[in-house]
Amino acid sequence: MRIGLSGSGNLDRVADQVAKAEQDGFASMWFAGAIGTDPLAVIAVAGRTSDTERIEYGTSVVQTYTRHPVLMAQQAAVVAQAVGPGRFTLGLGVSHQQVVESLGYRYDRPAVHMREYLTIVGSLLRGEPVKHKGEHYRVRADPRARPPGPVPILVAALGPVMLQVAGELADGTITWMANRHAIERHVVPRITRAAATAGRDAAPRVVVGLPVAVCDPDEGREAAAEQFAVYGQLPNYQRILEHGGISSPAEAAIVGDEAAVADQLRALVEGGATDVWAAVFPVGDDREGSRRRTRALLRDLAAA
Repeated sequence: MRIGLSGSGNLDRVADQVAKAEQDGFASMWFAGAIGTDPLAVIAVAGRTSDTERIEYGTSVVQTYTRHPVLMAQQAAVVAQAVGPGRFTLGLGVSHQQVVESLGYRYDRPAVHMREYLTIVGSLLRGEPVKHKGEHYRVRADPRARPPGPVPILVAALGPVMLQVAGELADGTITWMANRHAIERHVVPRITRAAATAGRDAAPRVVVGLPVAVCDPDEGREAAAEQFAVYGQLPNYQRILEHGGISSPAEAAIVGDEAAVADQLRALVEGGATDVWAAVFPVGDDREGSRRRTRALLRDLAAA
């Protein structure tokens, strides 16, 4: 099972964190833009300073509206240079209407915005010049910084139209708060069909991010309800929870004893997940002990 972990935004700790994750057999580290730091900068530092050889670095995700696609392509190319060939994956997302409009941008037709964005960024990362005239961007640009190899792009696609765009133009999707039912019945069929219709050679990658804790299930749900409440207030996540037949982030969290959590993670893979991004969260008074217990199980599963 390909299991990844959430990366830290702390520049003083990130190199050791990534090295330990690789040593423990984890496949990837995912760095979120929502943690208040620039995930691209953090990954570049980690890639240059950590003693690693194989672990994948990914963004989960970088917001599109606040970075021009030409700048995004340049930054992504430099990050790929920093971490080495085949080890950087660019996760992109349109964020949420409340967030984007609070920064002074218009959140109009986000799927159209993402389609144009992927067209520009993808072309530049492949070393192709861009001449684009669309609803959101008018760009004439030649590639400058060149990545040392292909840079896969994942889209935080939850709705039908965004999954269509991701299947056509990206290498897959990275989800958050989508349970097995939502992955199996909604995400995988839509993105796979879109990729096939577009004539894509490879099946889309489906990276499934969920909160994970090995703990008493009732205590785990209570802790998840408190720590992840904000996601239940955002329309994009409300819709993916509905697709999963649930109504709250607490219900989406993977909690229980070692056997129960292992079964739930395997079920995600059976439902079509190619990767699991396990966002370990603490339960109970012994927060570090809780994290260690969860990580120990994840380590065993990653090595199996």
